[in-house]
Amino acid sequence: MSTAIRASSILPGRREDIELHTADGLRLVGELALPADRPPVATLVCLHPLPTHGGMMDSHVFRKAAWRLPALADLAVLRFNTRGTSSVRGTSEGAFDGAVGERYDVAAAIEYAEFAELPNIWLVGWSFGTDLALKYGCDPAIAGAILLSPPLRFSAPDDLATWANSGRPLVALVPEFDDYLRPTEARERFAAVPQAEVVGVPGAKHLWVGDAETVLDEIVRRVNPAVEVPLPTTWDGPMEAGDVSAYADRTVAAFADTPVPGPAATKAD
Repeated sequence: MSTAIRASSILPGRREDIELHTADGLRLVGELALPADRPPVATLVCLHPLPTHGGMMDSHVFRKAAWRLPALADLAVLRFNTRGTSSVRGTSEGAFDGAVGERYDVAAAIEYAEFAELPNIWLVGWSFGTDLALKYGCDPAIAGAILLSPPLRFSAPDDLATWANSGRPLVALVPEFDDYLRPTEARERFAAVPQAEVVGVPGAKHLWVGDAETVLDEIVRRVNPAVEVPLPTTWDGPMEAGDVSAYADRTVAAFADTPVPGPAATKAD
């Protein structure tokens, strides 16, 4: 019997806690989710929103990706907490470093995916995570990057130039009502990367509340185009229910309207 896929639904998969080890000596906590009974076709390495304002490996879009996409789209999903970030999985060592020391975190995640022989590795950054992808993710092991709500705050024109020169795919999903960068301006800024695709998402906001399914469809469309989208909204087979109550007082909206220290004087993500 078909069962509706809800926010707390966990579809079948192989999930294991992992640790990443950075070149500057930190231990980061994470999780790798794989299809239950077959190899993955491609891999998502998730870079979460700003940790000082609620971002973590369990931020809702990434949690849903890990719980659904191994079963629905044959994808591996690697999530982790950057330095100093906490979630139910635990707290990564170190402290938030304003997109500086985090370069080692990104490198450690890519290295783990390589050593695990995960295929077709894509970075998926969200908000602050998009700046990490732009600054540090243009690595020979990376097939491309998908940016969710990119504020272009910590990244610089040189970072866009690096991606432009690489020729690697770069997809920016930009909410119509984003707080920091909306589709028209995003197309102007990303024009520096000829191969960049900017997708404006009607009605969406920076935090993608109510639009996670649209995001997952767009990710799958690029990373495993053999899978038909939109993805199913029901599941025939075993399904577990995850406990999301741990974040009842720490939702993704926690960092929506609070100023954030950083290199620019503008409102941060």
